[in-house]
Amino acid sequence: MNHFLTNTEMASLVEAIKIAEDHSSGEIRVHIDSTSETNFAEKAFGIFKSLDMHLTKERNAVLFYVNFEQHYLTIIGDEGIHKKVKQSFWDTIHDEITAEFAKENYYNGLKQAILKTGFELKKYFPVIGENINELSNDISFS
Repeated sequence: MNHFLTNTEMASLVEAIKIAEDHSSGEIRVHIDSTSETNFAEKAFGIFKSLDMHLTKERNAVLFYVNFEQHYLTIIGDEGIHKKVKQSFWDTIHDEITAEFAKENYYNGLKQAILKTGFELKKYFPVIGENINELSNDISFS
């Protein structure tokens, strides 16, 4: 059970994803893990694949994988977006989110990161023609 975000905040994050993906072919997902497994990095990559994030046309999907209880966050950007923004972008976003999480601003930390990621996706992957939503915007859980 998620005790860190209200239902209203989760719905607002889904809206932030829609806004972030607008005018970009990029895809953003948030996954909240509440298990107590220890190999989170491996699990995050498994979730990335199970959500078919590696199958987007331009390989520009981004996953925010969070385990609030275990204080774990990773951001996985597929090869298309990663080539454009480099590791320093992800490191900065990660630091900004964790700083907000440290203040228990879970919603604001994720929302700002989603919107900043969307800005980069729009810069490097603008929509040409119809903007097809390749992946669900819903938050997933495990």
